[in-house]
Order: sequence, then C-alpha cells, then structure tokens
Amino acid sequence: MLLVNANNLIAFLNGNSGNKTAMKERIKLGYEGAFSNHVTRYDSLAAEYQKKAAIAQLSGMDLKDKEIIDIGCGSGIISLLALEMGVRTAVCGDISEYMLKLAEENSRVAGYDSTRISFCQLDAESLPFEDNCFDAVITGMSFGLFPDQEKAVREMYRILKPGGLVSLGAHGPEHYWEAIDTNIRALDKRHVLGYRFEFWPRTERQIVKLMKTNGFRDIQTNRFIWRNLFSTPSDACDFFAAVSSNWWYAKIPEQKRDHEYDKVKQLFERRGIRRVTDDVIIGYGEKPSSDS
Repeated sequence: MLLVNANNLIAFLNGNSGNKTAMKERIKLGYEGAFSNHVTRYDSLAAEYQKKAAIAQLSGMDLKDKEIIDIGCGSGIISLLALEMGVRTAVCGDISEYMLKLAEENSRVAGYDSTRISFCQLDAESLPFEDNCFDAVITGMSFGLFPDQEKAVREMYRILKPGGLVSLGAHGPEHYWEAIDTNIRALDKRHVLGYRFEFWPRTERQIVKLMKTNGFRDIQTNRFIWRNLFSTPSDACDFFAAVSSNWWYAKIPEQKRDHEYDKVKQLFERRGIRRVTDDVIIGYGEKPSSDS
C-alpha cells in the first residue's frame, strides 16, 4: 500500500484530495459501468465473497421484525440475508442506479415483493429520510468508499430510532492490498499520479472513535481476514475489476482504458498474483434511548 499512500500524499499536497463531490460522482459512474464493463460481472465474480462478509456482519444481530435500511446495498446481498433472518421490511439504498437494478432483480428472483423490500437511490452523506425512522441501519463493504465517513455516520445516527442498532462494515488496512498495489504499479503514471484514490480503509480503533464521537454507545468491533485464493492470476484480476468497477479509469482517456487493463492483467500474471485479501472490520453500536 506504500504506492497508494505516496500517491494520496501527492494529491493532498497539490490540492486534488478535497473535491468530495467529484469523488462520489466517479464512484457512482464507475458502478454504472461508465469507465469499464467489468461491473456487469459483479454478481458472477464477486457475490460469493461479498456474501461471506455479509454473513459475518449479520451474525448475532437480532433483526427479527425490524425495519432496516441497507446503505450502499450493492446488489442487495445484506438486505436479502436480513430478510431471511426475519426482517419485516428492508430499504436497499445505493448511489448507483445500476447496482439498485441488480438488487431489485435479485430480490424478485428470491421471491420478495414491494411489501418487504424497496429501493432508493441515495447519497449516504445526505439521506432522504426523516429522523428516527429505522430500527437498524446497516452499511456493508461500501463504507470505505464514502469520502466523508463522519458525515455518513451522523446521518445514520439521525435516521435511527432511539434504542436502534447500527452496523458498519469497513475496509481494514489489508483489504485488497495485493490487487491495489498491482494496479498502481501497472497503470501509466501520467494518468494517475497525484490522483487521490477514493478508498478510505480504517482500523478498529478508528471505527470505535468514529462511532463514539457521533453518539453511539455499547460499541463493539470484530475483524475478519480471509486470504482468497483464485485459480489463476487472470481470475484474481477479473474479480478485483468486477468488485471495484475500476472507477479510477475515469482518469484514463477512453481510448486507452482497454490497453491499461491489459497491462494490469499482464502484471498480475507476471507476479503470480492469485491471492486477494479480504480485511473486514465491523462496528456495532446502539443509539441511546430517549430516556437514558
């Protein structure tokens, strides 16, 4: 991750790290396939790994008969698991219209209709809901892509009912480090030098501080690390491209994107990169009851 941190420092020094609106727009467009079509293979290549993290996150949570919101829902993996656990209703929210369409398709296949699950395009840092309206607020592995995480957590606190539960699924320090490092090494530096990559991993201590500062109590964290081994370096490369959408290709001229991806895949193969680490940090907390 040294190359990523060095590049982010350059971005900070030259003033390219402060435009959070532009950052969110790049992520949104990436997950709508604007810069690469790899996201169209999101479910076929990445769903089983995302589901593993979702199961770990929801394990032990009492969601029966609760009204929940899944912020940054992606293709709906957390919401559908929560419905299996007895959730009364789930709202799937994501900044990407394409991902919401995937989630809606997956919910129909699973047999759920609008009485159990609904869909809403939203910005996690400015949620379109009234105060105190959900029993539980959950965000999975999209949390590490929120440019202003503190603002997002404040919004989660606001819409959560007193006594309600929050669960944050964050990227840990080792998350996808092999794939990220290989991408940075392979890409033409003329396109990405000084570009602040939209990725904000956190430690358990940082998650606790973030939740405590914004009013949550009874905070607990878990950390899970999986070393996912793919059959070939090419498979590992394709997985990462699908799960991330390659949104940073926004910085690469359109006519050069396929060439740059070929370079990335070739470096995966030369370095024998078959392993991609999942580093998942989960924070749980409660919004104090009004009488406490």
